[in-house]
Amino acid sequence: MPVSGAWDQLHTVGPAAALFAGAGVVLTADLIDRRAPVRVLTLLALAAGALYTLWHALTGSASGPGLEAFEGAVVLDRFALYFAFLLIAVTAAVTVVAAEFTSRIEQSGEFHSLLLISAGAMVLLAQANDLIILFVALETTSIAQFVLAGIGRDDRSSEAGLKYLLTGAVSAAVLLYGFALLWGISGATSFDGIAAFVGQGDEGTQLALIFAFVLVTAGLGFKLAIAPFQAWAPDVYQGAPTPVTTFLSVASKAAGFAIVLRVFYAGFGGAGTFISDDWAALFAVLAGVSMTFGNIAAMLQTDVKRLLAYSSIAQAGNIAVGVAAVAAGSTLGPSGVLFFLAAYAATNLGAFIVVIAVSERIGSDQLGDYAGLLKRSPLLSVILVLCLLSLTGIPPTAGFLAKLYVFNAAIQTGETRLVWLVGVAVLNTAIAAFYYLRWARLVVLDEPSDASPVRATISARVLLAVAAAVVLLFGLVPAPLISAAQRAAEVLQSS
Repeated sequence: MPVSGAWDQLHTVGPAAALFAGAGVVLTADLIDRRAPVRVLTLLALAAGALYTLWHALTGSASGPGLEAFEGAVVLDRFALYFAFLLIAVTAAVTVVAAEFTSRIEQSGEFHSLLLISAGAMVLLAQANDLIILFVALETTSIAQFVLAGIGRDDRSSEAGLKYLLTGAVSAAVLLYGFALLWGISGATSFDGIAAFVGQGDEGTQLALIFAFVLVTAGLGFKLAIAPFQAWAPDVYQGAPTPVTTFLSVASKAAGFAIVLRVFYAGFGGAGTFISDDWAALFAVLAGVSMTFGNIAAMLQTDVKRLLAYSSIAQAGNIAVGVAAVAAGSTLGPSGVLFFLAAYAATNLGAFIVVIAVSERIGSDQLGDYAGLLKRSPLLSVILVLCLLSLTGIPPTAGFLAKLYVFNAAIQTGETRLVWLVGVAVLNTAIAAFYYLRWARLVVLDEPSDASPVRATISARVLLAVAAAVVLLFGLVPAPLISAAQRAAEVLQSS
């Protein structure tokens, strides 16, 4: 339903606006007084965004097809609210665990304001219904992340920021070419206009449309860190400050798949169009290549941040199985992707919080230095092992059900190529078990070289407890999250 009036228009982007306003407040407070409580102000801004999102959910503003603002360029629906909750929660967790890092740098105000800007732009991305809004929001969050990757000011962090910037610039150019081609073919920048054109089924434009969505996929593939567009991820994950790596691994990937679902479902018309088979095949290939490359490369890593980088590439392949199922007409595909993203967010957050806590205490990210961690910190060890089991896909964790969900969505289509893809995914799960369980074995069975205890901060322990509870809760009682994912996905399926 379209809305009019300046306040009503702003009302639809309230959660993102709250984060942008919070970024301004944080930066201004830091300029006035370097001792300003910027972390508290950041958490207050995130709380405001969360409350605004909750208010939208409770008042039914996003019910049905939702609200449209700015001439339909932005939509407020349950799909957008789902990602708003997820992204704000992840950003709040990163803000808390980054406390020790930000206390050591002079750019604490800049760090927190950039975090809010990036999160606000990602929330807006999930609401985008137009190519122009999507591109502006995507570049806003990307530029903030380029700076965050290099904010450590040491050689490795600066290198990470520069590599991220250069590859990001190339991917933005490729994406913009794809958008320009889509506009040239369809004469529209809105997803509804593009979908209407695709729905006409003009065979004369099929080749041009396929070329356009290949360019769009390549541009978005960078954001997803999906093979073969993943080259930046290992070096950036390793060189960036670990809290920034956590943010990139979880929030950025969630926002990337939100864009993919919105663009390919709302823009290319979902399943049943004359090009749906083409993009189903494309994502099936990307899924298989990403899973295989990511898992094989992860087996060779001795640095935990690089290992998690390649793990992230492989997990993107698992999620892409659900995207391929979407294109093939699976009714479970969209909700499977949403469920997987939430489970992955909790799991990867837990793993990275342990990495942050350990690296702050022992000053190393080497896998070998995790030997005997159980004897040095039972809490960190138990939660890390739980998260590794979830990433592997072993019950009763949320990661197991997430994989089962998206694999079932692919099998449900009945397409031979997707059944084979699930076979590849199952084989890759066995490969992933090698390096995930090798890490767990180091933690539990090996003897430590240093017997001194490793303790996390109180706030980190609280977050670890929450992450572990979510991983177990949605592994044992998944119905609430499945229901939320299905309600959010219905918006796409009815568009």
